[in-house]
Amino acid sequence: MIKVIDYKDLPGEFFEGRSFGNKTDETVKSVLEEVQSKKDAALRIYGTKFDVSVPKDFEVPMEELQAAAEKLKIQKRDVYDAIVYSHDLALRFAKLQRKSFKDFEEELEPGLFTGQKTIPVDTAGCYVPAGRFPLVSTVIMTVTPAVAAGVKNVIMCTPPRVHPDDAAIASTKGKGVPGKAYVGGKPYADEGIMAAAYICGVNHLYAVGGAQAIGAMAFGTDSIPKVDVIVGPGNKFVAGAKKEVFGNVGIDMIAGPTEVLIIADESANPAWVAADLLAQAEHDVVAQPILLTRSRDLAAKVSQEIENQLETLTTKETARKSIDTYGTIIIADKLEDLAEIANKKAPEHLELAMEDSKDRAKIEKLVHNYGSLFIGHYSAEVLGDYAAGLNHTLPTSGSARFTGGLSVRMFLKTVTTLRALENKPGTLRSSAAAGYLGDAEGLAGHARAARIRLEK
Repeated sequence: MIKVIDYKDLPGEFFEGRSFGNKTDETVKSVLEEVQSKKDAALRIYGTKFDVSVPKDFEVPMEELQAAAEKLKIQKRDVYDAIVYSHDLALRFAKLQRKSFKDFEEELEPGLFTGQKTIPVDTAGCYVPAGRFPLVSTVIMTVTPAVAAGVKNVIMCTPPRVHPDDAAIASTKGKGVPGKAYVGGKPYADEGIMAAAYICGVNHLYAVGGAQAIGAMAFGTDSIPKVDVIVGPGNKFVAGAKKEVFGNVGIDMIAGPTEVLIIADESANPAWVAADLLAQAEHDVVAQPILLTRSRDLAAKVSQEIENQLETLTTKETARKSIDTYGTIIIADKLEDLAEIANKKAPEHLELAMEDSKDRAKIEKLVHNYGSLFIGHYSAEVLGDYAAGLNHTLPTSGSARFTGGLSVRMFLKTVTTLRALENKPGTLRSSAAAGYLGDAEGLAGHARAARIRLEK
């Protein structure tokens, strides 16, 4: 059962970052070194060890992606329409973000023009996991902002699957299962992921998973191009690989266990709050669902609702462990205390399950550390996960204190320009100032380069 605790009794470690990462550094480094040196050969070595398939060629033809989309449209029209709708909202939102980055040139001093340009990267790499739950929505959240940013080449890596044409022979040979990869067949991936990739506008999709996929995108191989940025979630090996290649390429973030923090008042529906907590808990046994409230009555009702809903939840085993181990209901007396807890925790998702009131308006102004903020009873966090335009790739483990989530910004470079005109006051004064500062730092070459243009 979820624990209930008073704010004054909350232990300090509650606010500490959570990673739960095992020591994967040496393993990851070894994989990355081999990918960098052996390229495609290394992808085949690690694919044989960890995947169900190692195709002859890694790139899945665009015709396969289109066929997967058409199949989904016929067989699961509701899912197809949901992907299209989610993608449409995400694209519209990302384009609005793109418009907020303005290019400009302004004359700071007479003859001294400074400017800014926002330029998309050339190639973006998106990683989409396909383990227990192939993350179709992650395709939308990673590919769409890259497309909106104007990236010319958006590629994706995702774990391979056995192609339907190879399924019979793979089965006959006892291949096509983890640890017994079917080698040499046609490239293929999860059909939902392929369909979403086609809908969202991926340029190339490669059937490669794990840390080796991150290495392939970071360094380039015989088949897979080197990218400029890598985005997307993954297991601890994928996360470790992203951390290792940062600097060689840009990355979105290193994601830890997911979390939701709900601030609820007496107007909140206990069943809705419990459902939102469980929606987060089912992600992982180390997911952290948290409720903050001033109402002990609401706390008791939510606790009971969690128990009731768990009984019919198909992901009960995972959600139960998360609720029992990391689930917390915190009781505080003052509104300011609720905001203070939220800001110190800096949660990935912050919900305000409160009626439209002065208290909600006050809380909304007080909180400032979160990945995404969900305001009001109908703004369920799950809408942000799937279909509200927002990106669901968000900072965890307290990193919302210093960064936001994945957005169009990740795929853009903000660069600066200078245009100085001859014999103008601004140019003359800046050159003189640069000369003096060069002298002060003992950099004679700098000083000369500044003054040489002032000589007649």
